[in-house]
Amino acid sequence: MRSAAITGSTEAPLPPEWFARDTLTVARELLGKLVIRTLPDGTVRSGRLIEVEAYLGPEDRAAHSWRGLTPRTRVMFGPPGHAYVYFIYGMHHCLNFVTRPEGEPQAVLVRALEPGPGTPRASGPGLVCRALEVDRSLNGAALVPPALYVADDGFRPAPVDVLETPRIGVAYAGEWALKPLRFSLRSSSAGRGRGSRPAGAPPPRPRPPRTR
Repeated sequence: MRSAAITGSTEAPLPPEWFARDTLTVARELLGKLVIRTLPDGTVRSGRLIEVEAYLGPEDRAAHSWRGLTPRTRVMFGPPGHAYVYFIYGMHHCLNFVTRPEGEPQAVLVRALEPGPGTPRASGPGLVCRALEVDRSLNGAALVPPALYVADDGFRPAPVDVLETPRIGVAYAGEWALKPLRFSLRSSSAGRGRGSRPAGAPPPRPRPPRTR
């Protein structure tokens, strides 16, 4: 599957109430949408969302909000339709979109974009932020034009092209590490990973343990 060309000519910004819905629904429906960033000098960077992960609040051991309200997670507890940006490993920023009504700390992590014209490679959370020049200065910013927003230009991936797999790098989260909360498009390198399957398909049968 090939996505539509990114032109930026007919996009409609998504309003806050779009993000206030069920986080899994938001995560799936973000695939194919555009992330648009206008830099202070007026340069526009953009990309089509091809990989995201859902984080489901205090019950989700992989979510930052699992430990409750802290200075770091305060934005997640705030109103939907805002950016939650954090810094990890002393080198990477990560961009998330806050979902659910205020007080329900859930979010969707942006893992990969199909870059638009003039936008560098964005095939991982750190590269997304580098390509869009997103840092902690945008933490808590409303997702509204022109600085940073998500837009709908009418592109819709076919359901069969949406893949569900476990999230990456959350092995510490116990059973939550196995839940299929990572969504990607089949045409992306992200969607060709081991264990990918179409949305709604039954999980594969577990393999028997190896014997020595």
